[in-house]
Amino acid sequence: MSNDILKLNPQALWKNFHSLTQIPRPSKKEDRIREFIYNFGKNLGLDTIVDEVGNVIIRKPATPGMENRKGVILQGHLDMVPQKNSDKVHDFETDPIETIVDGEWVRANGTTLGADNGMGVAAAMAVLESKDMQHGPIEALFTSDEETGMTGATGLKAGVLKGDILVNMDSEDEGELYIGCAGGTNGNMTFSYKDQALTGDYKGFKINVTGLKGGHSGVDIHLGRGNANKIMNRILYHGHVKHGLLLASVDGGSLRNAIPRESFALVAVPAANIQKFMDCLGRMTVKIKNELSAVEPTLKIEAVASDVPATVIDETTFVKFMNAIYACPNGVMRMSNEMTGLVETSNNLAIVKSENGTISIKNLLRSSVDSAKDDLEVMIKSIFDLASAESVFDGSYPGWKPNPGSPILKTMQDIYNKKFGNIPEIKAIHAGLECGILGGAYPNWDMISFGPTIRFPHSPDEKVNIATVQKFWDFLVETLKNIPLK
Repeated sequence: MSNDILKLNPQALWKNFHSLTQIPRPSKKEDRIREFIYNFGKNLGLDTIVDEVGNVIIRKPATPGMENRKGVILQGHLDMVPQKNSDKVHDFETDPIETIVDGEWVRANGTTLGADNGMGVAAAMAVLESKDMQHGPIEALFTSDEETGMTGATGLKAGVLKGDILVNMDSEDEGELYIGCAGGTNGNMTFSYKDQALTGDYKGFKINVTGLKGGHSGVDIHLGRGNANKIMNRILYHGHVKHGLLLASVDGGSLRNAIPRESFALVAVPAANIQKFMDCLGRMTVKIKNELSAVEPTLKIEAVASDVPATVIDETTFVKFMNAIYACPNGVMRMSNEMTGLVETSNNLAIVKSENGTISIKNLLRSSVDSAKDDLEVMIKSIFDLASAESVFDGSYPGWKPNPGSPILKTMQDIYNKKFGNIPEIKAIHAGLECGILGGAYPNWDMISFGPTIRFPHSPDEKVNIATVQKFWDFLVETLKNIPLK
């Protein structure tokens, strides 16, 4: 395992990030990282607490002469998205992340890196342990379960934190300041099926859709990448309609907030139609790969001979399921009218899985306009209602409405211009930053989000640009030094 990142600058930040990579911290499995951060604060002699929902809060007094500055909350989330390549042996609940310095970037060996949001957490840790920085009162808020439910942000009680300015460090483009984000809703659809015995002469196949890039279902949704669940459904549909294919099981995608990279299905094909089916699959593979050649050069579609399944999903349900998945919207629904290049509304058809008489379909709907999100919810529900599926929408969280007149925005724009010679871009992000939820409990907060450049979060291709980590740190240090007076 390489420790090369310990040689990188700023060492104060990279040292802490290295420590985070050694502690398993997938969403919902955060006990070890929570204990580590709690002990980190206690060992520094700082006021440290864990609240009812697993957030860790560490308070550091102002440095001498800075007591009259507004209080700052440095905020990041403890958990990371556990994604790995199919050929990588890795247990996210027990194994450390293997980091690799690869030219101008740091990445992991076949897994997600955890720079989302390990960079923000490591930066807050470096501020807390610093002996020579100048800053006013600091509260570091390390939230739990951001990636799968925003549980920590949702459960944070009003009045616990005393600061005036929230600095969220969970953005992924250095040189940009974020002042708004999308809200989201979870869509959960369910088909109930009966096991149907096969009658006649069938052959079994396992269909594999692999090699897709995947990525963040908000940040990367506009890139037009392939969705493994959509591709698999296309294959199943044509295989059934043209050649009598029947479905025994399907398993595609693993996380609601990641574009699905892989899908696997066990099917039965009439023996008399095997050659026609294989020829059809070959033609479809060429078409799909041609359609996605610019964005998915490593896409692989294959059918491998398998044992004939003992039972298949009853054909009536199978047909309804395929029609619903075909009709379900996926990707960008609408671009923003207010901010050029910003996705307003999207859907990620994230997970499709059959098990024990049930086919579960999980979507993540996002929009910076609440009414558009509600409309998309009705659209998707209508599709699955027509297919006689059950639909439940939950976990809704609000977006963060931009405030161009934000005082901390003006301060940070000026600091960046003086330090780096240009004015940072002002943006909103099509992802669910915790700012929207936190701002509901603390409406008085002036909020902003920034971070180093991270590419392909939520996928094994995740990487962070080394040079931008230094700029991110220098910018943070200078910002804390120049926080406005109370």
